[in-house]
Amino acid sequence: MAAGKTTAEILAELNKSPLFMTELEDNDDVAALQALAYEGTALENAADFKERGNESFRERRWRDARESYDRGVAILAAEERRRARGVPPADDKESDDPAEVCRQRGVLEALYANRAACHLELRNLRACTLDGAAALRLNPRNVKALYRSARALLALGRVAEADDACARGLEIDPDSAGLRALADDIVRRAGELDAKQRAAEERAARDRRRALLLRAALRARGIRTRATARPPEMEDAVVRLEPDPDAATSALSFPAVLLYPAHLQSDLVKGFGETQTLAEHLAYVLPPPWDAAGEYAPAAVVAYMETAAGGLVRVGKKLPLLRLLAGGNVEVVDGLVRFYILPAAKAEAWVQEFKSKRAAERSG
Repeated sequence: MAAGKTTAEILAELNKSPLFMTELEDNDDVAALQALAYEGTALENAADFKERGNESFRERRWRDARESYDRGVAILAAEERRRARGVPPADDKESDDPAEVCRQRGVLEALYANRAACHLELRNLRACTLDGAAALRLNPRNVKALYRSARALLALGRVAEADDACARGLEIDPDSAGLRALADDIVRRAGELDAKQRAAEERAARDRRRALLLRAALRARGIRTRATARPPEMEDAVVRLEPDPDAATSALSFPAVLLYPAHLQSDLVKGFGETQTLAEHLAYVLPPPWDAAGEYAPAAVVAYMETAAGGLVRVGKKLPLLRLLAGGNVEVVDGLVRFYILPAAKAEAWVQEFKSKRAAERSG
């Protein structure tokens, strides 16, 4: 990738990548740092902080090392900003001689690359990429910065960027054992992500296929459905084909709610098969635990469903669900079948109350 290109051309190319599009950090509290008991030049002081950081790093004191690198970076980044503004050195000891500037930038590059190593050890992955990018702006051929950036990017899941940084490093140093091992990790991770993506696409295709098959099954049976703007949260209670959701020969199964309006109670049946009857489910649901008066024996209740027109229809408890749903007189709203269950003695009064409320809603 970098073969045959000048440093300026490589830097221009790097700046097109999100990894390397960053500016030298701005930290205007450096003046206080320079006013401390450091008698040397900016370069000497920054180099001293670099050596302190290196010593801490060798002792695996990552945070102490990072703090030393922070101070060195602050000194030399301030010098970079001063020169960018065209401000002359305030101290006679300082010089903007090209050789001195080059040496400062060499130390600043090393500080950024070393601080990136600290961030990598501390798992400050984004900070590692930013410091790696700062080092690479100063020297696009800094292999250590490329390696550390690539490792951090891989850990962040930014595999394509990690691959790019690693490839740049290998073009510069093809014999680097660290980069070669990292390249293998990147290839392995890319394969894992590709497999994950393929699996996700297959699941999405399967879900689309099942949804089409389910809609076709509902249409074939003449079952009317409707979705509202605010469907209830049903989790895994959904309309499905059973036993095989991929087979057109499977039977429909619905979640159904049994509403007891006379007592403001309800029960949920997660799987109400199209060939099953309401009586089959009432046999194990009733009597409910809250029925202190014993009004809800299976033989003592009547059931209603709401019609698509907004009225009520009494339904036979021994009819298969498919008989109740087919023909479009009732509808399945938000994928949920609704039954109103009432003691026979209270049913007529409740029906009249229901009709009155519905008439008031329409007139209002």
